[in-house]
Amino acid sequence: MKKIFKVLVFLTLIGISIALLFIGNGYNIYKEATRNMPLEEKVLEIRKKKNYTKFSELPQMYVNAVISVEDKRFYKHNGIDILAIGRAAINDIKAMSYVEGGSTITQQLAKNMYFTQEKKMQRKIAEMFTAFKIEANYSKEDIFELYVNTIYFGDGCYTVKEASKGYFNKELDELTDGECILLAGIPNAPSVYAPTKNPDLAKQRQRQVMEKMIENKFLTEDEANEILRQAE
Repeated sequence: MKKIFKVLVFLTLIGISIALLFIGNGYNIYKEATRNMPLEEKVLEIRKKKNYTKFSELPQMYVNAVISVEDKRFYKHNGIDILAIGRAAINDIKAMSYVEGGSTITQQLAKNMYFTQEKKMQRKIAEMFTAFKIEANYSKEDIFELYVNTIYFGDGCYTVKEASKGYFNKELDELTDGECILLAGIPNAPSVYAPTKNPDLAKQRQRQVMEKMIENKFLTEDEANEILRQAE
């Protein structure tokens, strides 16, 4: 029993050492990124983009759809969602592959601002440190606003305003509820869900977003069915 206990202690210490190494490397990546381009300067750069979209311009249906499908506890966490990370870790272990990240909207914003799409542990940790800094300096509305101006919607659209004009030839305040919901689902995989490329898959994704909205009490079943009927 003593031998087994010693082995377990040794393995635990190795695990802690590896974890601390990853955390240290991730922190250094975060510090270097924000030293090269301070957060305030990065935000200013984004806000100078052509077709930058303010939060006040966003339809509430679109906001609800994005929160439902991307980060349902957006208004409750401080940058990371421990429950989502735990769920993602379990699913990754089951699949024996990196299939789910558990990233919040703030983490996705951090990635879009500073880091690559490469799925490395150190990058995820750097992303978390950056998310904490963003949350400490900006309101939730600011964060959401910056997020929808740093995600790619496909077809050369890099802001939600561009996507609205590009896909529907409409201003944001002219979108139907169904179009808002469809738009919210595209950034997950623009090459797959862009309605100009795969209209059937775009509709399928729209229904997935609606299911999340029903689950999160942003829509009732009847309201969702009515939106789908109107879109026919």
